[in-house]
Amino acid sequence: MLERMTGSKPLVWLHGEVKTPPFSRAARIEAGFLLRRLQSGELIEMPLSRPMRDIGAACHELRVDDGGSTFRILYYVATDAIVILEVFQKKSRTTPERIIDVARKRLRAYHRIVRED
Repeated sequence: MLERMTGSKPLVWLHGEVKTPPFSRAARIEAGFLLRRLQSGELIEMPLSRPMRDIGAACHELRVDDGGSTFRILYYVATDAIVILEVFQKKSRTTPERIIDVARKRLRAYHRIVRED
């Protein structure tokens, strides 16, 4: 899915979605606001976003707190897009290794597709 706003990078959704439920309405709006900031070229830092070098260069984890739940959006900042690799509810301090592995595979697949175009 490709989403584009005038004068901004498109969002390329490789997996996941931000919808209510499981996100509350407030968390969904917060996630949308943060994604729009990324699309406009803004670099978001801690505590809202942190680098995820385990996945790859220019990969980050967007943090969306939702009361008793915490959601994460793993994304890659490409030169021409913001690529969403995964959206998940975080239930422990560390990101599960299976989530990191899946995000790495999706990032590799994205790079293969982009190179073929």
